[in-house]
Amino acid sequence: MTKQALTFSRKDSAKFFKTLNKRVNDYFKDNNIKRTGNWKLYLKAIFMFALLVVPVILVLTITLPGWAQILCMITTGIGMAGVGMNVMHDANHGSFSSKKWVNKLMGSSIYILAGNDYNWKVQHNVLHHTYTNIQGHDEDIDAGRIIRFSKHTRWLRIHKYQRYYAFFLYGLLTANWAITTDFIQTYQYLKRKLAYGKFPNPTTQWTKLIIGKIVYYSIWVVLPLSLGFAWWEVLIGFVVMHYTAGIILSVIFQLAHVMPNTEMPLPDKNGNMKNTWAIHQLLTTSNFSPKSWLASFYTGGLNRQVEHHLFSHISHIHYGKIAKIVKQTAKEFSLPYNEYNTFWKAVAEHYNQLKILGRKPALA
Repeated sequence: MTKQALTFSRKDSAKFFKTLNKRVNDYFKDNNIKRTGNWKLYLKAIFMFALLVVPVILVLTITLPGWAQILCMITTGIGMAGVGMNVMHDANHGSFSSKKWVNKLMGSSIYILAGNDYNWKVQHNVLHHTYTNIQGHDEDIDAGRIIRFSKHTRWLRIHKYQRYYAFFLYGLLTANWAITTDFIQTYQYLKRKLAYGKFPNPTTQWTKLIIGKIVYYSIWVVLPLSLGFAWWEVLIGFVVMHYTAGIILSVIFQLAHVMPNTEMPLPDKNGNMKNTWAIHQLLTTSNFSPKSWLASFYTGGLNRQVEHHLFSHISHIHYGKIAKIVKQTAKEFSLPYNEYNTFWKAVAEHYNQLKILGRKPALA
């Protein structure tokens, strides 16, 4: 059966978001706290950077057995994803610090993670947060021909098996950033005149991208080669690091949006959506493991995607508190609040969604 898209009146939708905004604003005002990060976030940032850097230093400076080197690169991959979710993500949303230069500095950490800040801000802040789960606009649900994340994507025979191979392909995410994705995105975004804020000078953007890649490969490839590591050792370490980070980030991304309880709405013939932006976020986003300290700590609050999508300008440090407000307000207005109690339940449901989307449409 095809899931029917829910529609809510714009009057009630506007009242909901006005009420929600007031309550969240009152929370920060009454408790006299900033919406940006605090000392807890700064300490966590140090921890995540340590996870990223310390294992690599050990590999480069100490003679370790092969299994220990692999374990170090897995840990570096965990740190890579951790820095991306906890530091880079908040910073490029402008919520890591109240100081713009700190956000810019911490947001630049994306360069040591194989990415580019211009591309990321357009793809994530503009396309994903504005057009969440809308086919043809939100690139997070566009996996090319190999994986079908949306019922609006053309079905191919190979999709019948995607529930078996999708998780293995998720590990290629950050490696694609490092090799091809950034170049493709820069070309497409500049051509379409897309930007988050001021549109960059094309020459400047291409220069930053190329220099960024040179620095990136100098750190992760040229440096270990110059220290005497064999090319195949460097390749294995590079792949292990990226595969670890890629699968972590991809799974967390998909648990937020490609789920049985989230919608994939399309605009009407005039380009209008059925629901207002705030309601659209409730319908297309899902939480997982809301009571897990570890999930909230490591994922940078991305286990609370509902709160993040409604208040991306607020640091994830505060999501646990404002989640209670969001959930209660949604309940009062009889609006959906998508959530899975555990990580593994969410993974199982994502697997089922891949299975459903892998069926030939006529049989779905």
